[in-house]
Amino acid sequence: MASQKILETFPNPASARDYVIEHTHHEFTSLCPMTGHPDFADITVRYVADKKCVELKSLKLYFHGYRNEGIFFEAATNQICDDLGAALKPRSLAIVARWKARGGFSSVVTCEWRPKKKR
Repeated sequence: MASQKILETFPNPASARDYVIEHTHHEFTSLCPMTGHPDFADITVRYVADKKCVELKSLKLYFHGYRNEGIFFEAATNQICDDLGAALKPRSLAIVARWKARGGFSSVVTCEWRPKKKR
């Protein structure tokens, strides 16, 4: 599985302002855990940074860590969201995974990250 540890960050250059950062990776690949066939997706990361932004080469290498991983669409999308949320601790974060058609179906999985509430 892709390791969250590979994700590198840098300081947000405009932390006093809310602005949307959007990155789309068009070559995401994982494996279907049922058939072993490859699954392909466009993964869009959309976030409002707080103190940190993600460095793109590390994000690409993180995504490449899924290439040989048997994982369902839903699990991959949610894991990406959890890992980026933990690494960035953004003001807001959404992951949109647009999975390519296989067997006549294409799928879109969208999830949002929210910081855990303090008790």
